Amino acid sequence: MAEIIQRDGTWAFDGSTVRITPGLHRSVPLFRQTYGEVAVPLEAVAGVVYEPERKRGRLRLRLREGADPLLQATGGRLPDAADPYRLSVDIDRSGVAEYVAEEIRHALLIEQIPKEPAGAYLLPGPPVPVSVRSSDGTVSFDGARVRIDWSDTSDRVKRATGPRIIGLPDVVQVEWLPNSGYEDGYLRFVTRDSVFSKLPPEKDPFTLDLWGSARRDLLTALVATAVMARLPHPSTGTGEHVQGDPLQTSETRQQSQQPQPPQTSPQNTPQNIHDVLLRRLRELGELHRDGVLTDEEFATTKAAVLRGF
Repeated sequence: MAEIIQRDGTWAFDGSTVRITPGLHRSVPLFRQTYGEVAVPLEAVAGVVYEPERKRGRLRLRLREGADPLLQATGGRLPDAADPYRLSVDIDRSGVAEYVAEEIRHALLIEQIPKEPAGAYLLPGPPVPVSVRSSDGTVSFDGARVRIDWSDTSDRVKRATGPRIIGLPDVVQVEWLPNSGYEDGYLRFVTRDSVFSKLPPEKDPFTLDLWGSARRDLLTALVATAVMARLPHPSTGTGEHVQGDPLQTSETRQQSQQPQPPQTSPQNTPQNIHDVLLRRLRELGELHRDGVLTDEEFATTKAAVLRGF
């Protein structure tokens, strides 16, 4: 086994899998520590390189296009330090780093791993359920539904629509842009009904506007990746979603995909739900009359509220 242990983390290669474990030192970014250990199968690897520098070098693993839902969801926008496929190496360990890289390259050559894009995800992404609290609210994903609960600082339009629940079959695309600290980011769930919506992130009830702690907001990429891993692979070229348990009937599957109201609250009666709906519609109407919402924004947001009920 080829292995290198650094403060930044550990890489271990056994001939078939590169096992990457983030370090526990405070210098290791929160995203990498939260994402945890990553087991990269050799067939997902496109190449590896060691980049020596004067004080510290870097090991970099390059994955095949389409092999990893994390890279697919983040689109190469992860900050360099948060990249789980990068390892900082002390200069006195450069020989070990070169050895690990050479062992991986040798295995790629022996196994004749193709370099063209993968036709399916070869890494699973983060486990579910996963939940992240961001500057705009808390986003959760249980494997079947995305739920967004807005924070007190969210835009009035979003708070007026109430919690947003999106069934996985309705998701067409996930768009993610990190909060850089200098420019706001967002996590947008494009659905069949909102695909043509042009609402800005701060008003879009299907989008988290990321404007607070860049370190904390970066964790929303975990939810983006978990959802992306369960959408059809880009190579399929189809909008159809992967089917669930083949033993499910179509009726049972449809029921499981519908947003289900909480069953534990005695106040969640049809009359109370109707009252909440009317109140939110009135709030949206007031925002529209006050000029906060344009005609298009009002129509889009109203439709989102009605779908949520």
